[in-house]
Amino acid sequence: MHKIPTTVDLLKKQRYSVPAVSGVKRAQNFNNVLPENHEHQKILEETSNNVVHGFKRPRLDNSSSYSRLKASEILDVSNIPSARPTIYTQRKLAASTPTATQNPKLSLKHSCYDLPDRLVQNFASLGINSIYPWQSSCLLGRGLLSGEKNLVYTAPTGGGKSLVADVLMLKRVLENKKAILVLPYVALVQEKLKWLRQVVEGIEKQHDAQNHSPNNIRQFHCSTAHQLIRVVGFFGGSKARESWTDVDIAVCTIEKANALVNTAIEDCSINDLGIVVMDELHMIDDDHRGYLMELMATKLLSIEQRTQLVGMSATLSNTEMLAQWLEAKFFQSAYKPVPIEEFLVYDNNIYSVSTSSAFLKTASKLQATQKEAVPTPHRAIQLSEHIELKRPVPNAIVALTMETVKAGYAVLVFCGSRGACQTTADLISEAMPQAQVCNEDCLESRKELLSSLRSLSVGLDEVLERTIIRGVAFHHAGLTTEERSLIAESYDNGVLKVIVATCSLAAGINLPARRVILQGARMGRDFVAPAMLRQMRGRAGRKGKDEVGESYVCCQKEDIEEVGQLLEADLPAVESCLTPERRGIKRALLEVITVRLATHPSAVQDYIRRTLLYHTLDYEALDLMVKTTVDDLLKSQLILLEDDGTYRATQLGQAIVASSLTPEDGMFVHTEFQKALKAFVLDGEMHVFYMFTPVQCTRLGDIKWQIFRKEIENLDESGLRVLQFSDVKPGFVNRMANSGKQLPENTPQEKDTARIYRRFYAAFQLRDLCNEIPIHTIARKYDTPRGFVQNLAQTCEGFAAGMIKFCERMGWGMLRSVLEHMCDRLKAGAKADLLDLAKIPFVKSRTARVFWENGFKSIRTIAAAESKDLVPILLLAQPKKSKINGDEEAKYHEKLQTKAEIIIGAANRLWEREQQLDLEVDL
Repeated sequence: MHKIPTTVDLLKKQRYSVPAVSGVKRAQNFNNVLPENHEHQKILEETSNNVVHGFKRPRLDNSSSYSRLKASEILDVSNIPSARPTIYTQRKLAASTPTATQNPKLSLKHSCYDLPDRLVQNFASLGINSIYPWQSSCLLGRGLLSGEKNLVYTAPTGGGKSLVADVLMLKRVLENKKAILVLPYVALVQEKLKWLRQVVEGIEKQHDAQNHSPNNIRQFHCSTAHQLIRVVGFFGGSKARESWTDVDIAVCTIEKANALVNTAIEDCSINDLGIVVMDELHMIDDDHRGYLMELMATKLLSIEQRTQLVGMSATLSNTEMLAQWLEAKFFQSAYKPVPIEEFLVYDNNIYSVSTSSAFLKTASKLQATQKEAVPTPHRAIQLSEHIELKRPVPNAIVALTMETVKAGYAVLVFCGSRGACQTTADLISEAMPQAQVCNEDCLESRKELLSSLRSLSVGLDEVLERTIIRGVAFHHAGLTTEERSLIAESYDNGVLKVIVATCSLAAGINLPARRVILQGARMGRDFVAPAMLRQMRGRAGRKGKDEVGESYVCCQKEDIEEVGQLLEADLPAVESCLTPERRGIKRALLEVITVRLATHPSAVQDYIRRTLLYHTLDYEALDLMVKTTVDDLLKSQLILLEDDGTYRATQLGQAIVASSLTPEDGMFVHTEFQKALKAFVLDGEMHVFYMFTPVQCTRLGDIKWQIFRKEIENLDESGLRVLQFSDVKPGFVNRMANSGKQLPENTPQEKDTARIYRRFYAAFQLRDLCNEIPIHTIARKYDTPRGFVQNLAQTCEGFAAGMIKFCERMGWGMLRSVLEHMCDRLKAGAKADLLDLAKIPFVKSRTARVFWENGFKSIRTIAAAESKDLVPILLLAQPKKSKINGDEEAKYHEKLQTKAEIIIGAANRLWEREQQLDLEVDL
């Protein structure tokens, strides 16, 4: 058998000229003792400690001759022998996890879980051969596997929370029930979709009602495709066409999940729903989106049909109360499968802190004026000779990053802003070895990544072009979805060694990080919440990716004590958002009355008793609040009081619920539509674009008033009439552009006015998107990140779909038709003549127009083409690219060739489908 050489074996083959080391501490890694110019120093891979479950980590040399910047050295300065834990001491101190050989119930094959053999095999193929003891104890809680009991549980980040929910969810689906998995972000929905589709591959549902006994589940085998488990994603901008009846597992954002439950209650298909899993349950007190989870869960608790509810989070402090609300068992685990060491970095010194209280104590001492109070650091970072690294925080980040990369591991750096991400990524890349010292496979993979990014419609970012070849990239909301996906995948595969990200990356995407480095604890100007800070630090040492993890918080002098207090702070208790000041109660009551879940005053009171709010508020105050809210709904004419004393939703109330709006937003939209119906401008496009611009567009970026003024000046007569009908005043825009002030938003009237101006400014970007102007061009024109432009388009698709439902419920058929047509144009990013071509993947916006101008004007002509004919067309459609050498040019053409083949294949399928439909019509 071939033996993989260890690091020690490789070193024994070398000859050294070693100076006396009397009184000098041992270097932490072997790179520090390799001869400076030794040939083997360049690349060292396939060492025993660099292979974890097939994940190879190539080691890089520590030569600085190939880099513009030289990372500062980190020296041991403490005289305490055990002060600086090594990888080996960490492993020794960490309690080993029992395996299935020690405890048979840690194997999913065990009969107590009663899972199909194929499902167990699928889990094993994904690296799950056994489960943790806490997962087993949790799953085997009475009534959980059978679906009789609900569950609320918490475990640290990376502790295996998702697997418990996956098993419970699949148990219900195998019994021919439907499942809804609720996740807060689109990126998490997309990641979970891929995972679940791999998990259920080849698995059948149960069909025969008499076979619902769990003992028969293991007898399943794969047969026809329509019997297989179908996993579908529902999120803003999703291309999924499946309806609720076509789905077994619906992976949804919070808004889509609530809408699905409303639909199931209205059409009486709620009996098919077997389980709802709510991930990141702590977000339930987010009054922007998360409170919809409380609405959804309360509705499910209020119906007679039993639906298992499962809630989980890494950051819950009042698990017991949440379990009481959901009538659930609760389970708490503090188990961390990978040991994590915590460190504070301040003024080029590194302090080991085992707990948050130790962190606070160290931070307080460092702020003290007495000299004797200052603690002794365990390691020190040498000062840098480079001007870019003169400040302690950048110097520490680069030094800690390079130390980890040289050892062959990955690093995740968190920064407080998008600009800081890009600047820090650029700085780290300057210290990384140049491309020529990287092994060929790794270098080729990085070139592949650059080619993939270059072939996207937005082209290649100039900062990424510099940093990726050295194994560094940044990741934030300013990038498009495709860019973020490619970067995350390359990092996960070990192609990239360093990702510099905003804290949004910490929300659950599973990326390997041997070491996590925090550039302070701010998000913008404000400190992050305690829960987010824990999630960021918890990214270190993910199971199956790294043996141990390290978290370093790099602080400036003015922040150090606040960061210490933040780490020591208790997690805030999760509270209900259904209070009047947080506006959730009004939507909650309108929804249950509209779907006729509670129409009598006593039924409304019963519904309220099922809410989380009922467990936290005085009953008399709650009763008064409900009466006040009902009166408000009656006054707003969203509901009516019938002669028999029951409530009924009005046409407007039904339209608001159908379009997934809050009552406040729905009333605003209704007012805007009423103005449009009196005078709708049909000899131009601006009025339509304004109408389906989201009402909640504060997160889409601030208004650039000078750009706004310029766009108004370029409007034609039709556009100026839209300004007048929409109450947008050019004089006000001009004053704002000259003053440089921001919109006042103190009173309700000021908030409505600000909303109108924000919507109209965003409508200009939508107009450009629908007129075939590429995203990157729009981003430059409006001085906004390209990711924001893409997010605007995706958000508008979802909002436009809601507006179409709104018009449908209100009986405004003509307006509905106009909005439907413009929604199709928005999805295509093109004018009406290109809508047919835009059905083909990759043929959107400017690309579709280039195809049209070069003779490919129909699906049939593209289906009949050869890939070599389409590559020149795709080249014409690409944004202006930087100069690249021959190899990179060849790879770039290969990517376009692959894209051309995908386009032709998709065109053929679309053409065949159209021919089939024509044939069916003739018959």
